[in-house]
Amino acid sequence: MITKTQLRIKRLFDFSLVIVFLPFLIIPIFLLIVIATIDTRKYGVFTQYRIGQHGKPFKIYKIRTLRDGNHQLGNMDKYASKTGVFLRKSKLNELPQLFNVLIGDMSFVGPRPDLEGFADKLEGEDRIILLVKPGITGPATLKYKNEENILARHKDPEHYNRTIIWVDKVKINKNYVKNYSFYLDLRFIFKSILNK
Repeated sequence: MITKTQLRIKRLFDFSLVIVFLPFLIIPIFLLIVIATIDTRKYGVFTQYRIGQHGKPFKIYKIRTLRDGNHQLGNMDKYASKTGVFLRKSKLNELPQLFNVLIGDMSFVGPRPDLEGFADKLEGEDRIILLVKPGITGPATLKYKNEENILARHKDPEHYNRTIIWVDKVKINKNYVKNYSFYLDLRFIFKSILNK
């Protein structure tokens, strides 16, 4: 099980890494925001409340990729703007989450931050997932990197997500917290970079 000391080291690593990379990425992030603003005709930063460490909600930041409309769970590419499809597939739309890491809402590695109604509803031993900050990447994120395509193949993606994918993610993330090591975090980061 992850310890308080490991959590402190994890936070120190996150802060140090984001301080190193953010100066090089701040201009590309700004340019992507401008492009997204022009492309979607709305402010290029998308914000949404997600469930964080200890079940507390926080505001996540992403590059806006979707046009206006009623967006359903599943294949979002049909709702995406011209550049939005590329940004979503390349994961560049998630670059603003570096600011979430900087201020301490997120980590580089951890469970993906979910909407209200998932992580905040965990019970019993499953709640150990909430001991860690949600991550930009992680074991469940890597396994379900094509989650939207998987959901798009099902008639009821919401039901499939709640009964199959979410249940599996809970198991994966519990295992991550129970068997945490700094080495594993490094491994997930490198694996994420190679999988882009």
